[in-house]
Amino acid sequence: MYSPPSNPFEGRRSERGWRNWSQRSWILILVAAVLGFWFFRDSFSSLAAGQGSLIRLAGRFLAPLIVILAAMPVHEAAHAAAAVWLGDETPREQGRLTLNPLRHLDPLGTILLLVVGMGWAKPVIWNPSRINVDIRLGTIVVAVAGPLSNLLMAFIALLLLHEGVFDNVGTGEWTYLTPIVVSAFVQINILLAVFNLIPVPPLDGSHVLFALLPAGARNLQFALSQYGILVIMFIVWFAPGLIRDTANVLYDQMNTVARMLA
Repeated sequence: MYSPPSNPFEGRRSERGWRNWSQRSWILILVAAVLGFWFFRDSFSSLAAGQGSLIRLAGRFLAPLIVILAAMPVHEAAHAAAAVWLGDETPREQGRLTLNPLRHLDPLGTILLLVVGMGWAKPVIWNPSRINVDIRLGTIVVAVAGPLSNLLMAFIALLLLHEGVFDNVGTGEWTYLTPIVVSAFVQINILLAVFNLIPVPPLDGSHVLFALLPAGARNLQFALSQYGILVIMFIVWFAPGLIRDTANVLYDQMNTVARMLA
């Protein structure tokens, strides 16, 4: 995610919508828990049925760790790099133009990613007034940079999988661990990209939506900014399969292309 100062969802959180960040944190925990359940339920079902293994379970939980140390910093650095490329030095001045995980990780979001497979990092702050292109275009570019980085990482990992780079790493049954971890890494990255592109604050897709809305749609923007978390909860609770199915379609298409190129 990123957070331009002009976004009404950010600003003075104590005076807008939900009264304090603690309430939002618990809502985000619920959202992450539901998404995590949908992502990991196959693993738990297999284990309950006696079809899983310690290796597969280890792979499912090592992947989020790699996402924390690599994918999430890349996602946030992509937002920062896009803003800097467009002329705004704010992310560089704040030390966010880096792949150092310590500069990007949010404690609560990191814990949730480890526990349920879905979390978040600290949003990148940037100043739209400092960019050298149209603000609407610049907002879209900065917004999509993060999710696109997730899709790029997923595609590169798929290519390496099909090239056999991760085959025969380890000994015995543990040779299957690395491909399992990489496969889960791919799925998490695609899921993060799809989730972040939902056009509801505070997700990246909302900035794309707001940039495309006419000036007369300020009321809609304000309403979504006020109650975006509730909208996300509704989507995740009542239509979680929509997010997962979209991610699965993207996975199948990317996997097919990667197999052809390998």
